[in-house]
Amino acid sequence: MKNLVFKEMPKYVSEMKFEGRGLNFNVELLNKRRLCKYISGVDVEEVSDLSINTGLPEREELDIPTHSEPEVIRHFTRLSQKNYSIDTGFYPLGSCTMKYNPRVNELVARLPGFSNIHPLQDESTIQGALELMYELQNWLKELSGLAAISLNPAAGAHGEYAGIRTIKQAHLFKEGKARKYIIIPDSAHGTNPATAASCGYEIIMVQTTSAGYCDLPEIKKIIANYGQEIAAIMLTNPNTCGKFEKDIIEIADLIHSVGAYFYCDGANFNAIVGNIKPADLGIDVMHFNLHKTFSTPHGGGGPGCGPIAVCRELQQFLPVPFADFRNNKYELVSDSKDSLGQLKNFYGQFTLMVRALSYMLSNGKNGLSQVAKDAVLSANYIQKSLEPYYHLAYSGFCMHECLFTDKKQKKYDISTIDIAKSLVEYGFHPMTMYFPLTVSGAMLIEPTETETKETIDKFIETMIYIAKKVKNGDIEEIKSFPISTPRRRLDETQAARKPILTWYNIEN
Repeated sequence: MKNLVFKEMPKYVSEMKFEGRGLNFNVELLNKRRLCKYISGVDVEEVSDLSINTGLPEREELDIPTHSEPEVIRHFTRLSQKNYSIDTGFYPLGSCTMKYNPRVNELVARLPGFSNIHPLQDESTIQGALELMYELQNWLKELSGLAAISLNPAAGAHGEYAGIRTIKQAHLFKEGKARKYIIIPDSAHGTNPATAASCGYEIIMVQTTSAGYCDLPEIKKIIANYGQEIAAIMLTNPNTCGKFEKDIIEIADLIHSVGAYFYCDGANFNAIVGNIKPADLGIDVMHFNLHKTFSTPHGGGGPGCGPIAVCRELQQFLPVPFADFRNNKYELVSDSKDSLGQLKNFYGQFTLMVRALSYMLSNGKNGLSQVAKDAVLSANYIQKSLEPYYHLAYSGFCMHECLFTDKKQKKYDISTIDIAKSLVEYGFHPMTMYFPLTVSGAMLIEPTETETKETIDKFIETMIYIAKKVKNGDIEEIKSFPISTPRRRLDETQAARKPILTWYNIEN
């Protein structure tokens, strides 16, 4: 650490001598000459005059380490212990679904037959890997009720892109041209309109009702006005308001009546997996977030894995390659003449496929059904417990996540960001804030199925404690949080717009 200065030294430290190899000076002299950064982890030649012949510039140019290995290890270990992780705490992030990732998945992904193979190997040498991909496709087909799977997409947004491109390919093939519009609710994930626009479509936005559902009468008007210019609807179910779209079958019928397709954003599939097959709801295309529903790690920019499932009518247009069992062997198929092509190099995020199948096999179909039930139960338990203290955005039961706002705290000049910072002070990662955008001061909370009742109870107690502090008038303290963390409250806007990416001299 450069230019470190000993501001206050105990007496025994100030009298300590560094002797040997021709060096003989005390810490005070070292401090005076600003040479603390030159306590080296490597030997240096003997010098007769410290001020002239130290060889320091040469050592700097050679980039020789100036700290010993134990110092470096201890420094970075201390830093790592300041990190918040799923191994050390609960992530109540709504929509993001940060569940615990079982270690068995990691062990399986590290088996040599999976971790030491290369995508350019001959297929005869990777039969086990191809069989795994084939089995994962079968599991996803069974769970969705849809006819065919592509494992090619790299993550959720890429899966959306693959799904909408598949729909576009189908209209080009059948009608000779792409259609013009895609219907998207205003509560959708931002990737939905971004995907539609990147595929060349115009977006028709549908409002969310006061009950938290997609507005069915408005969809009827859109269908009546635009008819066969509509390519698809992109609908998340359960939606980002924490509600299961009760009119989904009627919406599907309306979409199909004009030759359009129903795309389901599968980001929240973990709320219904093993209990409802999307195909039974009239869904034609959906993507899976393997990193949400099936416990493969995510966060920090990756990795992700976003396979898509399609109905039989769209099967021929799927991206390639996909795994198949032909002539008594597993192989990758890329010769589908009507396919939209390949969207990613090689075959997709293979090690995440390994983890996902490991999770599926560990739980079994009945276990996956229980996963969804437990997630929904946990969310409703939190909702019922916090409802007296925080404003509930939409009444009634929720699915796997519950949605509150800061409306009750606003009258005390406390907002969602203050509540989130208080959670940080008390040792919890904050919930998802200000999403969905349709709800002012939103706090979207998702406990997942992997958290114990004891953990959830501690979270609930902390949220209630914060609400009571606000009501009791401890406003200044709440606004000062966090105060016990390595970094205090930051200016998030400036941090995002003008990040400081260089470590500076601590004297500055």
